[in-house]
Amino acid sequence: MSDVRESGFKERTRVDAAREKLLDIAPIDRTERVSLSVCDGRTLAAPIDAARNVPHYPRAAMDGWAVRAEDTFGASDRSPAVLRPGDSVGPDTATRVHTGSELPEGADAVVMVEQTEQLAGELEVFDAVAEGENVAPVGEDVEAGQRLYEAGHQLRPSDLGLLKATGIDEVDVVAEPEVAVIPTGEELVQSDPAPGEVIETNRFTISRLAERWGADVTRRNIVTDNHEALRAAVQRDLTRDVVVTTGGSSVGERDLIPEVVDELGEILVHGVALKPGHPVALGRVEDTTVVMLPGYPVAAIVNAVQFLRPLIKYLGRMPLNPPPTREATLSRKIRSEPGVRTFVRVTLEESVSPHDTEESSGEHGEPRDTGLEATPTRASGSGVLSSVALADGWVVVEESREGIPEDETVAVQNWEYHE
Repeated sequence: MSDVRESGFKERTRVDAAREKLLDIAPIDRTERVSLSVCDGRTLAAPIDAARNVPHYPRAAMDGWAVRAEDTFGASDRSPAVLRPGDSVGPDTATRVHTGSELPEGADAVVMVEQTEQLAGELEVFDAVAEGENVAPVGEDVEAGQRLYEAGHQLRPSDLGLLKATGIDEVDVVAEPEVAVIPTGEELVQSDPAPGEVIETNRFTISRLAERWGADVTRRNIVTDNHEALRAAVQRDLTRDVVVTTGGSSVGERDLIPEVVDELGEILVHGVALKPGHPVALGRVEDTTVVMLPGYPVAAIVNAVQFLRPLIKYLGRMPLNPPPTREATLSRKIRSEPGVRTFVRVTLEESVSPHDTEESSGEHGEPRDTGLEATPTRASGSGVLSSVALADGWVVVEESREGIPEDETVAVQNWEYHE
């Protein structure tokens, strides 16, 4: 680690290259059987076939009368077919049915109630129906044995309803990645900070994000900046898939966690070309991946989104969907360093035309809404948590650019959306 301390991150790994090294492992092969009530968002470990037909009986698709179709042939407004209402269906007889009710034996069609009229104990039918009309046959929705989903499918609420309808109450899914979150730093406290002390927030924030991304999270107590204490903390959680530490990832005298991981296993990356939060480190100890996040809250969040999120998704065989974005016009210039991927927090407001002209005004002469305007937050330091919490998203400035000029259309990424 001496070389890193002396260099002070003169060479930083590009974000994409760092992520590639991080994901150079096999995904989880553990599976578990869970009930439908708790498997929304989970990834199927095996294909699923329908256990029964849906519907499992022929049913009326409309409110009306169950009939034999042949008894209605030629029926019209001027010359209705005349049937006898009854409790069963036979030649020239009909019985009342409701949407979803079982089609009576002997019936093969349903006449809609609005196409009939009862008079003096007789049923007049004003519309001829064909065999099977207004009837949902057995298996119309799903046939027993039909392949519904392949392994790797991420279950959605609509999927759960379909599975329940076909007689399935439990499914085999990929186990959730197990993640331990360890906050580090001798200055951290849980409440009532004295001068020089800091309320610890990273464990809470990063844990909740990891759970939202699909992980099974264990929250650990604060570990002080002590080599042996840090070593013991990492070793304790080597049964997990991922260990996340917050704080102590840079190159100062108290930044010990990369050195500990290097002793126990290997450092894959230390220092990434992104801002805020370049002092992130990524490593591996035995079969456990270690993500060493910076202690500053904004830097920790940025790196968690860039590295921990894709790691959790990959390990759990979940799709890594890009966060949603909204287009907006930049209200003032963004500065960035070439070769560094920069994440600029912004707020969004509806923008209006400043000129009250026929072209720019609304129906009553008011300024017309012309879209969204993105304004970079004034407080942008990596330790300013409010710059993320009170922002509407961030703009990603790629490594190939040196800033973005005012009035350019940008994509504002909603990285915190609920997946």
